[in-house]
Amino acid sequence: MEGMSNSLSLSERINRVAPSATLAVDSKAKAMKAQGVDVIGFGAGEPNFATPQDIVAVAAEAVVDPKNYKYTPTAGLPELRAAIADKTLRDSGYEVKPEQVVVTNGGKQAVYETFQLLLDDGDEVIIPTPYWTSYPEAVKLAGGKPVEVFAGADVNFEPNVADLEAARTERTKAVIITSPNNPTGAVWSEETIRGIGEWAVEHGIWVVSDEIYEHLTYDGVKTTYVGAAVPEVRDQLIVLDGVAKTYAMPGWRVGWMVAPEPVAKAAAKLQGHMTSNVNNIAQRAALAAVAGPLDAVAQMRAAFDKRRGIIVSALNDIEGVHCPTPKGAFYAFADVRGLLNRPVGPNGLEFETSSDLAAALLDEAHVAAVPGEAFGAPGCMRFSYAVADDQIVEGMRRFKEWAEAKRA
Repeated sequence: MEGMSNSLSLSERINRVAPSATLAVDSKAKAMKAQGVDVIGFGAGEPNFATPQDIVAVAAEAVVDPKNYKYTPTAGLPELRAAIADKTLRDSGYEVKPEQVVVTNGGKQAVYETFQLLLDDGDEVIIPTPYWTSYPEAVKLAGGKPVEVFAGADVNFEPNVADLEAARTERTKAVIITSPNNPTGAVWSEETIRGIGEWAVEHGIWVVSDEIYEHLTYDGVKTTYVGAAVPEVRDQLIVLDGVAKTYAMPGWRVGWMVAPEPVAKAAAKLQGHMTSNVNNIAQRAALAAVAGPLDAVAQMRAAFDKRRGIIVSALNDIEGVHCPTPKGAFYAFADVRGLLNRPVGPNGLEFETSSDLAAALLDEAHVAAVPGEAFGAPGCMRFSYAVADDQIVEGMRRFKEWAEAKRA
């Protein structure tokens, strides 16, 4: 760092890590709102619904119960770990023990811990691309090397095993599965997930399966769970999940990993030196969510489905933008290359990158979206449709008006 002596400099490890682009966009949008600017934010993957009231009521009771004021087991409340094991059987279709579950401070801690546990310096992790922005950074923080394998919209953003095999080296330690996918909204086929699982078993590679959007699927498409599709992978499978997306609980910060027992024990050991137990009030709320029915989820999914139709249609109505219809999560991943390197916007400026385009869209039209560079996919932009219907309509109107201003 400039002006700082070597003895006072920050670590190379942290200097190699990029800030979270999704949170950066969201923070800028919120800062503009605080200054009185009317910003429509499609940045953060954050449901705009309130947490269901029955879950909140359980948390309210927990606040006044003194048993929640003390340290509790680092790996999670025993009853919550048991409920997550039961939920895994209910949703994923295979049995796990409570001892395989570690409750974490949001899904991100589970991601971070996973790579701290698996990687030595120089180990490689194959990351299907487009990817969630924090995966490569979590790998780097563990001394590992992210290896990107790109799959575009023409193949539903699904990596094929031949490309994974071409990227495999003697240092390959893990591969990531994310379905339903952030940022693309793609739901990978059973054939793809089975193929990846079998390939990982053949070559002794850890599978890290991020299943946090598991219940958000549309058009009759269902989530395929690699642990169910390929039972023999379970001894080398780490599942990442949490309550944030399914139950509209991002601020409660409760996630978990489900892993082979030795991995779970190691995760608890690591967490014992990091954070100890997750907030007990939030754990009680998560227990109510996980052990309860999925009725509220169905209602939210229906609302997301409607918004999906609105935003995809609107994006495809903008000249120079193409957006495939996502089958899961709550993201529209639009190809905006048709807007690059030609005059765009009321000022007729030309933008070389989707990052520059997104910055101008926020500054000039007050519409916040995340550029594809954050996900290893330059030329694209991610729009979260976990926002109110009228906000989607107004945001898309602004985007279209701004993008087509020179040809109006």
